[in-house]
Amino acid sequence: MLLSQLPEDILYHILSYLDYKSLGRLSQVCQTIYHFVNRDAVWRKIAKEFLNTGITLNGTDKYSHIPLKERVKIAQNWYDGVCRRAVPLKWKTKLLPWLQLDGNVLFLSQACDIGAYHLSQDSGRVQRKPFEIYSGHKGDVCHFALTDSHLISGGSDGKILVHSRKTDMLVELSGHNQEVNCLDSKDELIISGSKDQTARIWTLTSTCPRDTITMYDRVWSVAISPTLSTFGTGTACCENFSPLRIWDVERSECVCSLGSQFRRGAGVLDMVFESPFQLLTCGYDTYIRMWDLRLSPRKCVMEWEEPHDSALYCIQTDGNHMIASGSSHYGVVRLWDKRQAECLQFFQLTSDSVSSPVYCLRFSSSHLYAALATALHSLDFSKNPIYIR
Repeated sequence: MLLSQLPEDILYHILSYLDYKSLGRLSQVCQTIYHFVNRDAVWRKIAKEFLNTGITLNGTDKYSHIPLKERVKIAQNWYDGVCRRAVPLKWKTKLLPWLQLDGNVLFLSQACDIGAYHLSQDSGRVQRKPFEIYSGHKGDVCHFALTDSHLISGGSDGKILVHSRKTDMLVELSGHNQEVNCLDSKDELIISGSKDQTARIWTLTSTCPRDTITMYDRVWSVAISPTLSTFGTGTACCENFSPLRIWDVERSECVCSLGSQFRRGAGVLDMVFESPFQLLTCGYDTYIRMWDLRLSPRKCVMEWEEPHDSALYCIQTDGNHMIASGSSHYGVVRLWDKRQAECLQFFQLTSDSVSSPVYCLRFSSSHLYAALATALHSLDFSKNPIYIR
């Protein structure tokens, strides 16, 4: 009996023992095998072990429109650091930009405005002029978040603006009396944190905060859990309590404080929920930490140290094995594999150590976008160094 004549379930089982190179060689046998090997189901197990293939730890596929075989090819570039560097946007004044990616649209803040730019799907290049501009702040935009229907921004004027992405409707949320350093939004829920030492809970249907939590310290970062039942806050760590706390949304009460050995001034600058129980954080003490909320809150389950003792302003994750971090000196972006203690790759985007910290990072399927204080850099990993027919 020929291999191609075997039942499909047996074929899948046999192919599950092959690595990506063996699958590539096998696909050259004949057209029948070629078409079978190219199926996503064959590559799914392999893709889960590679970096930024879009397969998360819980099995969700974020880039289902791209064949898994092609994503495994590109994943080799992430691991080896093979990429093409570009500066798609640059401006003369020194700004603190924030960015978000939504499909083939890049949202980028510049001073008091947020521009929406089309991305070329083939080259990843950014159009020079935005096709839409969201404005309304009297000061710089400090942070913004995207939902399917709205763009929510927080500014140095203490205001939160809710822009409809489908109409021209704009709603102003007033409550903070100093700059809004951070915010997050999921579904109808908005959480904001401010220099005024408060975190506030909002809904899209109200112009006043549903609740205000006094933090007794400046709030640098917030993140809403995927379950929408809890959220995390990171503060400046200038007081005698943990800068990292988890809160119940309904009761506005602290559920737990994470960590017991933060030194004074080790503020938490960014955080990302990977799952309802896993939280990644980074900050001034140069560490990336992973916390499991099901275990003891006193100690993180894993940590990675920035080699050059630089504060870490931002982190992003592919939802599986890869972490990207942006540091405060020389515009350095580092790629980490959670399964390794050492940094996997690093990219120095500028030679200016003083004015170019990396404030924001975002992944697309084959690109990494980094916003510095002086320009927007992109790293294109889409060229394929390995040959799989």
